[in-house]
Amino acid sequence: MSRYDLPPLASVRVFEAAARHLSFTRAADELGMTQAAVSYQIRMLEDRVGAPLFIRRPRAVELTAIGDTLAVAASKVLDQLNSAFEAVRQRASGVLSINVIPTFAVQKLSPVLGRFQIAHPDLATRITATRALVDFASDDVDVAIRSGNGQWPGLRCHELFKARFTPMLSPALAERHGPLRQPADLLKLPLVDPHDPWWSAWFSAAGVDASEIMKRPISCMGDQFLEAQVALGGMGVAILTPEFYRRELETGQLIQPFPLVEEMGQSYWLCYAERRRNVPKIKAFRDWLLAEMAGTAEPVATTA
Repeated sequence: MSRYDLPPLASVRVFEAAARHLSFTRAADELGMTQAAVSYQIRMLEDRVGAPLFIRRPRAVELTAIGDTLAVAASKVLDQLNSAFEAVRQRASGVLSINVIPTFAVQKLSPVLGRFQIAHPDLATRITATRALVDFASDDVDVAIRSGNGQWPGLRCHELFKARFTPMLSPALAERHGPLRQPADLLKLPLVDPHDPWWSAWFSAAGVDASEIMKRPISCMGDQFLEAQVALGGMGVAILTPEFYRRELETGQLIQPFPLVEEMGQSYWLCYAERRRNVPKIKAFRDWLLAEMAGTAEPVATTA
């Protein structure tokens, strides 16, 4: 059983307009309806109430005592409802909620997000950095940046760049352990998260039998930017995505000892619900991020 025994909202809106104007004709003009449609909605409401709401005169209408009481309440409630919807609309249109992988948030998004905010001063941003997959059907999220193959039902996805990987280490660690002449030399060094599948894939592509790394103690940093911190501290070799660490490579904080860069068919993607593809704030962020990535990353095709 319904909690509320209320008449249709359409009838209440028509009644409120007619009561405010004391005219069915002016109410019809305001609501974009015919006068006959207004009269019909009023009769429906009177049937629901069980008493007349207006006194019909040849050229005018007047509220009955019951109608007057209902008009005051209807006007107040519709004002409150309108204010609530307006507040929600402002919140929904004025805040862009971004769900993003932590490494992407730290290395790619945070350093440049200020440019988006300058270009869109009326749009606030809220970032949630997490590896958990967002559910666009139930979570309060507008866009997400995630890694994978881009084949997610119900989502519009744009490829940002390939999830490539290669070993990196600090110059200090390389100096302590001597020159690295061939990929197999990396096995002499401490590897960050040696059970990461990227290590096995990279060593295999390099023609190195690295089965022994699976016997090393299991460790898991959880996020690539944490692995990079270990490498920057000179405590191990991390397998990282060069696109995230261009600055560290250019400044010499990290070195890439070998040119071999591998991938496993995955990329980083900007995603949002297909049904919301034309929402202005989503379109604004999409256009800005794709342009931003085009200026800093290798060109890639987008899935339109």
